[in-house]
Amino acid sequence: MINTHLRLAFSIVLAVVLVACATVPEPQSVQPASQADLAVADEGTENASELSLQDWEIDFQRQRLLGDLLYDALVALEQDRLLSPIDDNAYARYQRVLAYDPDNQLALEGLQTILNRYLVLATEATRQGRFDDALSYLERARFVDQDDPTITEAWLVLQAEISTGDQVFRLDDNELAARSATIQRQLAEIAQQARQENAFFLITAPSDDQARWIFSVMRDAVEGYRLRGNIEIGAYAIVRLRKPQNE
Repeated sequence: MINTHLRLAFSIVLAVVLVACATVPEPQSVQPASQADLAVADEGTENASELSLQDWEIDFQRQRLLGDLLYDALVALEQDRLLSPIDDNAYARYQRVLAYDPDNQLALEGLQTILNRYLVLATEATRQGRFDDALSYLERARFVDQDDPTITEAWLVLQAEISTGDQVFRLDDNELAARSATIQRQLAEIAQQARQENAFFLITAPSDDQARWIFSVMRDAVEGYRLRGNIEIGAYAIVRLRKPQNE
């Protein structure tokens, strides 16, 4: 009886084992990668790395070029090499930067600085009576940006100054440096004219000492008369006489 039960139990266990063996999938064989496949994979990775490195080098060289151009443009700007000389000026370098990077803010601001500098020079020349110089500066400003409205405003001021009929006397630099008798006679004549026309004066000279000397000579030439006007420092030696506006 016991043997019968053992045989039955053994038969059941054996049947379960056989069923389990039948349901387990046979392992699939894994084929090793061929040398050709490995070579293709390595070549693809190498090509991708080379392209990535090449792109980085191109971008690095581009940024370095832009940096050099911006630096050279700034140096030229500080030295007032705005539009000339033709091969070494701030404007040309900023334009090269914009050719690579049209939205480069530093280059755009640099061009605006050039325009503003010409407007300052034009305003200074207009005030001193150097009307031809003022017109030249405005033409250069228009070359930088012909649509800037401040150029038109400055041009209107220039035309108004030209129409005043003020007299402008350009002094010889060498005569002024020598404080010669010739320039002293010229200054005396200018002072006499200022008294006759009750005109204001604007003295411009390269140094404060020279400007004050010019005024002292003019003052001594019209002793007892109070000359009215201003003194300023500039690159040129000039005396401008302006009649009072209410006359």
